Parts: sequence; C-alpha cells; structure tokens
Amino acid sequence: MKFLKMKYPCRFLGLLVVLLFGSASTFTYAAPYTPAYDNVVIERLPFKPRDAVARELGLLRAALLKSPGDPVAVGDLASRYFSLSAELGDPRYVGYADALIQPFSANIPASLLVLRGMIRQYRHDFSEALEDFANAIKIDKDLASPHAWRGAIYLVQANYASAARECDALKQLRSEVLHGGCWGLTQAYSGSLADAYKTLEQTLPMASTNGQRLWINTRLGEVAAWRGDVPLARQHFEKALKLGLDDTYLLAAWSDFLLDQGQAAQVVKLLTPWTAVDGLLLRLAEAQTQLNQAVAKTHVQTLMDRFAAAKMRRDTTHQAEEARFYLRLLHDPQEALRLAQSNYQVQKEPRDARILLESALAAANPDAAKPAMQWLQSNGFQGIDLQKLAQQVQQLPK
Repeated sequence: MKFLKMKYPCRFLGLLVVLLFGSASTFTYAAPYTPAYDNVVIERLPFKPRDAVARELGLLRAALLKSPGDPVAVGDLASRYFSLSAELGDPRYVGYADALIQPFSANIPASLLVLRGMIRQYRHDFSEALEDFANAIKIDKDLASPHAWRGAIYLVQANYASAARECDALKQLRSEVLHGGCWGLTQAYSGSLADAYKTLEQTLPMASTNGQRLWINTRLGEVAAWRGDVPLARQHFEKALKLGLDDTYLLAAWSDFLLDQGQAAQVVKLLTPWTAVDGLLLRLAEAQTQLNQAVAKTHVQTLMDRFAAAKMRRDTTHQAEEARFYLRLLHDPQEALRLAQSNYQVQKEPRDARILLESALAAANPDAAKPAMQWLQSNGFQGIDLQKLAQQVQQLPK
C-alpha cells in the first residue's frame, strides 16, 4: 500500500514519540457541545484555503471521492489526519482517521490494520493494537512500521526484552532510522544512557527528512538532560526547534527542560500561542504561576474544566498530566498521588515514574512510590533527577 511506504516519512517517527512516548503530554480535551441550529459556527479550523496543509487535504479528499472504496486512498487521507494530530495536538484528526477506517471491518488489508492499531494505541487499547500490528505482519512480513509501533508499546509497558526483539526486526528489515530510534530508547530506559546517546547520535546522519531530524534531536536532548548535561541538551533541543516544524511533543519536552532550569519566562513566550493543547497549557500555567502572572488563574480554571470533561467521557488516558496539575497547580498531593498511581499501572516511562515519585514525596507516602522505585532498581535507569527523587523518597519516615 502506498501510504505505508512512508508517504509522510517526516511524521512517522514524530508520531511514534508523541502518541506512545508522550501521549499524555499533548492532546486536547474538548467538552461535548451540540449547537441549537445547523448554521451555528462551532469553531474555525486553523487552515486557510491557500494553506499548504489545506491544499494537501483537499487533494487527498478529492482522490478519495474518486475512489471511495479504495484502501490506498482511505489510507493516504487517514494517515495524514493522524499525523496532523501530532503536529497540532488535536485529537479530532484521530477521530477523522478512525471514521475512514471503520467501514473496513472484514478482510481489512495490512495497511489499514496498521492505522487501526495506531488509533487503538492512541486510546491506550494496547492489547488490541498489538493484535492489529501482529496481523498486519502476518499479511506483509516486509512492513517495518508495525514493529516500530509494537516496540514503542513495549517501551511504555517497560517490557524491554520484547522491545529489543522489535528493534532487531527493524534491523533485519534494514529500516535504519526506526531501528536506531527503537534501540536507542530501549538502551536509555533499561540502564545505559551513554550507549543510548551514542546510538541516537549515530542514527542522526541517516535521517533523510527534517521530521526525522527533529525527532532524533528531541530524543538526544532528553537523554542529555537525563544525564545532567544541560548545555548539550539545550543544543539538541535548539537544533530541533530551528527546523521550524510544529511538533507538540518537542514543545512539551523543551518546556519541561526550561522549567527545570528555572526559565519560566521563556516558556511563557514559547507556549502563549498553544493554549488549545492541554499538555502545553499545563506547562504555560505552571510558568505563569511561577512568574505570579494573573492570567495563570484563568488557565488553571480552563484546565479544571477540561479535566472534568474528560472524566465525563471516562477518558483516563491523560492521568499523568492531571496528576501534575493537581500536584503543581492545585497543591493537592493526595489526589495527585492517586492519579499518578493509576497512571503508572498503564504507563511506565521516565516521566510517569517522575510524577509518581514527586507525588509520593509531597504526600509523604514512600510506600506509594514502590513501583517506580522497583523500576529504577530493576532496570537501572540512570536519570539524575529521578535518582535524586528516589533518594529523597527513601529518606521519608516509614
């Protein structure tokens, strides 16, 4: 299928990061609303008729209208919708992609199985996503993307042996950039930050698009920050930013770095245009609170409303961000700890361990931090900030 031969290669690795390594960091909650009249304008889309993205979507829609049952045309448009969710932090595009794929319920081709798996992992239906990816591989053993997505899910679940097997599969398929990203992160999460940095650094020259360069530099920035090399981390993040691509994961990672360095004013300048994206609004509100800006209260209320809307929809896919909201902005460590514990049952990446440790420390509850402490001990993650938090938790009275 055409679109699985990387029609949008610049977004594939970026999507792998945003939806699996930082899904809780970027997506927007929207309260349900039904207008009273058909002519009510709900929202203006962020595209103008002459925008390149608008033209691109128009061409893809036209192709689909000419061949409405063609899985290639469906896949091209659905794939582009999915990539826009990463670029703009807008989950509606995932819904658009899902609606296009749903009619293919029987005899679904490998290409659309992969897309359906991507949508399912976005919603944290990891077991069903893994099944879709496995079935896609059975149909077409030459596909690299299902192995990349499976590896990413295993990383989220802290199943590093399985992730390594997917990385090996990518190597056998000669997918150098995906293999380098997969293996580099597996090394990072399982106790070898120096080797992880080297792997990602060696992968960077293989990148053929700015999207891939953005992704690798972002991950290199995070690894350098975990190692405590602030100047090197800043260098990689700035290289990623200079590529000029919209990427909400990059903005979130860079903002977290700046907040850790006490540079809240830069965060405000960076994120003021991004209030529609909840993960970025959270970071903006943190920065504004640190600077005692009055608008922070408005943003805190907006976040409260959006989290409440998510609860009404029984959406629990963003609990790490909600825990951070309760801990840092509402100063409610008990609720933050409850959310962080629930989140850690599903997602076990460094940022998930961090919010669990921070919440347990603030709530003076060392027992609650045991899952993250055990992860640090068993896998040897070397992040300096997490190691310091773990030491502080150990010093709490039992």
